[in-house]
Amino acid sequence: MKRVSRLIALTIAALVALATGGRALAETSARDVEALSKASLIYIATVRKDGNQSTPAPVWFTATDDHRILIQTGPTTWKVKRVRRGSPMIVWIGDLGGPAFIAKAAITREPAILQRIVDDFPKRYLEARLGFHKPSLESFEKGDRVAIEITPVRDLPKGFSSNPGTPAPSLEAEPRSR
Repeated sequence: MKRVSRLIALTIAALVALATGGRALAETSARDVEALSKASLIYIATVRKDGNQSTPAPVWFTATDDHRILIQTGPTTWKVKRVRRGSPMIVWIGDLGGPAFIAKAAITREPAILQRIVDDFPKRYLEARLGFHKPSLESFEKGDRVAIEITPVRDLPKGFSSNPGTPAPSLEAEPRSR
C-alpha cells in the first residue's frame, strides 16, 4: 500500500511539474496574499556571498495568478547580480514592518511574464501611466530592463526585521525547538 501511495504522489508531482513548466509552485500564505492585495510596494533584500542580508530596497511589483511576484530592474543592479548567482530574496510586504517571507528568485525572459509587467505596472502605478519608469517590451528586448520572478518559499516570523550585514534566514524551515 505504501508503494502505491508513493507512486501516486510521484505521479502527481510529475504532473504538477509538467503543468508549471518545471517551476516550483508559489507557497504564498493567505496572510501574504491579503497583504499583497493592499500593498503598493514591496521591500526586497538579497543575500550577499558571505550569507548576510543586503540592505532592503523598495520596488514596484505585480503578481501572477498563482502568486508569484514580478519585478523589473536595471541589468547592472546588485539584485540582478545576486539573483544570477542563486541568491534567495527576503521580501517585506508594504513596509519594512510588514509581513515577510523568504523566496527563490530567477531572471526570466518568458514572454507572458514580460507582457504581464508591461500591462500591469501602468494599471498599478500613476507614475507609469504618466510615462515615468514605465516598462516596455522593447526595454526588455534591448537588455535595458530585467524581469525577476520571485516565488515565495516560506513565511518569516511576525515582526521579522531587516538587519543588513547579519546572516539571512535559510530557505529551509527552521528546526523546531523541543
